[in-house]
Amino acid sequence: MSKSTDMDGPLHSDTRPAAPPAERPASALDSQAAGRSEHNQTSKGPHVTIASAVLLVFAVSTAATGQLMLKHGMQLASARAAKSGGSLVVSAATSPWILLGLAVFGISAIAWLAALSRVPLSVAYPFNALGYLVILTASILILHERANLLTWAGSLLVVSGLVIVVLSRP
Repeated sequence: MSKSTDMDGPLHSDTRPAAPPAERPASALDSQAAGRSEHNQTSKGPHVTIASAVLLVFAVSTAATGQLMLKHGMQLASARAAKSGGSLVVSAATSPWILLGLAVFGISAIAWLAALSRVPLSVAYPFNALGYLVILTASILILHERANLLTWAGSLLVVSGLVIVVLSRP
């Protein structure tokens, strides 16, 4: 099998001999500067459309919903297995909450893939920080779990850090 030479070279090859900037015509310098300016404007950051943002929020919220359903299903499956003395694996595999949670989680994975096809990962991934807050809030309100002040502070720090990363993109 021969190796392709296309992969070894630069993305844009210029076969002309390089001339020092002083010897280049002014129009060549102007067109290069315009090209750089145009490139800098387009590389400031990807433009996230409203549809892409909605898709990202949908993917994150369905993932959080799926996680909550899986947790609730595992609580029920554990109680059922302990009560009957049966297998936790069988109890979990036959739990409607587990099966529905997996289906919802699968839908979120498909939505996530669709979002990644439209938005760079460096922009999309910080949206997962919303999932931390949604799951923390829902685990308290729906699953009646407890969270202390340090849990909230840590979650808010994680979300704040991810927001800073997104906003500080070159």
